Amino acid sequence: MMPERDLQYLTELAAQLRVDSVRAAAEAGSGHPTSSMSAADLMAVLFACHLHYDFENPDNPANDHLIFSKGHASPLLYALFKAAGVVDDKELLTFRRRGSRLEGHPTPRLPWVDVATGSLGQGLPVGVGVAMAGRLERMPYRVWVLCGDSELAEGSIWEAAEHAGCEGLANLTAIVDVNRLGQRGPTRHGWDTGAYARRFGAFGWHTIEIDGHDPGQIDYALSDARNTRRRPTVILAKTRKGEGALEVENREGAHGKPLKDPDKAIEELGGRRDLRVEVHKPEAPAAPYRFETRPMSLPAYKVGDKAATRTAFGEALAALGAARGDIVALDGEVADSTRAEAFGKEFPERFFEMYIAEQQLVAAAIGLQVRGWKPYAATFAAFLTRAYDFIRMAGVSRASIRLVGSHAGVAIGEDGPSQMGLEDLAMLRAVYGSTVLYPCDANQAAALTAELADVEGVSYLRTTRGETPVIYPPDERFPVGGSRVLRHSPNDRATIVAAGVTVHEALAAADELGGAGIPVGVIDLYSVKPVDTAALVEAATTTGNLITVEDHRLEGGLGDAVSDAVSELGPRVVKLAVTGLPGSATPEEQLADAGIDRHAIAEAVKRLL
Repeated sequence: MMPERDLQYLTELAAQLRVDSVRAAAEAGSGHPTSSMSAADLMAVLFACHLHYDFENPDNPANDHLIFSKGHASPLLYALFKAAGVVDDKELLTFRRRGSRLEGHPTPRLPWVDVATGSLGQGLPVGVGVAMAGRLERMPYRVWVLCGDSELAEGSIWEAAEHAGCEGLANLTAIVDVNRLGQRGPTRHGWDTGAYARRFGAFGWHTIEIDGHDPGQIDYALSDARNTRRRPTVILAKTRKGEGALEVENREGAHGKPLKDPDKAIEELGGRRDLRVEVHKPEAPAAPYRFETRPMSLPAYKVGDKAATRTAFGEALAALGAARGDIVALDGEVADSTRAEAFGKEFPERFFEMYIAEQQLVAAAIGLQVRGWKPYAATFAAFLTRAYDFIRMAGVSRASIRLVGSHAGVAIGEDGPSQMGLEDLAMLRAVYGSTVLYPCDANQAAALTAELADVEGVSYLRTTRGETPVIYPPDERFPVGGSRVLRHSPNDRATIVAAGVTVHEALAAADELGGAGIPVGVIDLYSVKPVDTAALVEAATTTGNLITVEDHRLEGGLGDAVSDAVSELGPRVVKLAVTGLPGSATPEEQLADAGIDRHAIAEAVKRLL
């Protein structure tokens, strides 16, 4: 049993965290103090007794990881950082102000925050990825995730619960603040912690139900979690929202607002304190396990042959994995189609099967990159839409992940529209700091796969199901932000800008037009973001006519990228893209029906001229 003096200290520390949460939100005039107050005891005990973290060295590989999945409880997190001595009181009161590191929801602008949170249901899935990394690098650190009970309605939470349970991630603990009240009223299960315990238990978790305001019970539960083997632990803590302040305690309608009378609440909580918490540093320095490497030899394809860019991606990823021990791959149960299985066969320990759970697929990649791994997550382009909120938040986190979408566009053929990624370029172009690449042949795809390894931020490689002609020699470099001018003459009357499968259609159209006495240029704009503005400006100023053609929706893709680059120059830009709803047909028929094949391109040029 914990000594009385320690219980007293923890009670006082929790009260300080509540007071500072109230003060920060009051100063800001906004925020979520009541959501912070309910979890104060839980975090006080975690910081004082169980967390191992070197705040002076946040990059210490032996540090534990704490993720606030309920990111709106940021006042509590910042109050903890103040108690740990890394944020002072003056900075605490800059909460939510312009330029402050203490944003409304946590972001990695603070060196002790791994990922941005606040879009609910994401912290636990990302925590799964961090825990997976711990197993991979054979490190003893623990991953603690603070969840709210409202976010347990999110499907992504249960994708995470199943994966962690099946994998037996014993280094992962979810601490659920079951305070009964969501934003607009009671949660689905209220204080029925047993309802949550049965669900987590069904997924193979060790479950503990406690009073979340009893430091002794909290300490016991956290100790139990640390000593549990072969399965993750969830601590379901019954708490009261707004605990300690009569104005808001367990009252509806107080979510997301500062207290009306913060001074009275502070008085009820015993007034301001200036306690310090000595967070235990990791017990011993430890070096993460790293994998052996050997020289890289990218696959090479003969000019004139045919090969699918998805095949080149898979073979290049395997070659990259041999050369770099920090490369990992994640699959959404389609590795035989995306060709990521080539990596899986070579490096099974660094290959993660996430099954058909695209949110967890992307979240695990985010978690792995927290620890310095270079993840490639591959599935069908269409199915990445399922995980778009995770991709968006990866941009907010400034996380470096590599997404690969195969089976893009109508060119997949007979499978029909449910399988066709037709929105993916627009979706990924819109993400903060993203890179979007779309190779047209196998050698280009292999080179870009390797290029992505050191690209910062969210990056996307779009690959094609069918075989396309190899037009570039092996070993050619394709820098991010570049392009290739494939046809050009001083007499060009227009320039066709294409990427991926439409490059080959554009070349065929240029040949057809040339035979009819209409010379046109062709640009392979393999880098859709960032674009090669210089090449596009030159084409726009010399020919004055640009025709973009893409196996993608009209909105937000290649055509819009080109228009954005040259709009101030005022050239005519004609966009050919998929505007109708496709059915089932052969790839050739699909391109023709969509009006993006060689004949449609040639006709568009003739109409323009």
